[in-house]
Amino acid sequence: MHVKSVLKRHAGLVDDMADAVGVDLQEQMLRGDLSISELDDAVMRCTGCSNPDDCESWLASQTGAVDTPPAYCRNADVFAALKKA
Repeated sequence: MHVKSVLKRHAGLVDDMADAVGVDLQEQMLRGDLSISELDDAVMRCTGCSNPDDCESWLASQTGAVDTPPAYCRNADVFAALKKA
């Protein structure tokens, strides 16, 4: 898969997972609780996931907000910290 498409896919997964757990990434950035660099790091961590298809399936199965992402989410700690901010 082309690098640009991989990054785009994982950026979408990070954004969708944030939405699923009730974190508004844009709002966090506007408040100064999340920097562009930290968001980039989150996307890069996500690209290291061995099976993003599981993540996509999990996200598709959610019907409402959840408290936490699945245990395998490489950004679970980031989302938890942002929820506390």
